[in-house]
Amino acid sequence: MIQRISGEERSSLDRAGPRTLHVGRDRPLRISAGHRLRHHDGKCRRPHGHNYEVEVRVAGDLTEEGWVVDKGEVTSVVDEWDHRFLLERGDPLVEAFEGSGDGDAVVLLDHPPTAEVMSVVLEEKLLDALPDTVHDVSVSVRETDELCVR
Repeated sequence: MIQRISGEERSSLDRAGPRTLHVGRDRPLRISAGHRLRHHDGKCRRPHGHNYEVEVRVAGDLTEEGWVVDKGEVTSVVDEWDHRFLLERGDPLVEAFEGSGDGDAVVLLDHPPTAEVMSVVLEEKLLDALPDTVHDVSVSVRETDELCVR
């Protein structure tokens, strides 16, 4: 038997208010990326990589499709950094990547590519990419089992 939604139930969806979508909460999105911290005195100054775990929280109004946002829109933004090298603007490695023909492998950031900066930049990229019905985006980036930024 088909259940029909009444007009009253539909209007309750319109009045539902903002909802929050969690992407990667129980099973994080995973990307592999390299980076280095040029102005760091420790071993992170050298080029190296991590298998990052990313969680995204998106708050907004329900769309006509009945969701806050299509999960695929979120994952496509995060996936842009998968198997890339995150470098700070001015890093001489940028020229090395470009000279080797791998310039498209670089994600250029205005600040050091720390997990903290990654979370802020991903939040900005998601806010730009997602529909106007989205009110807030929060990203957490886990670089190692010991380091996670929310």
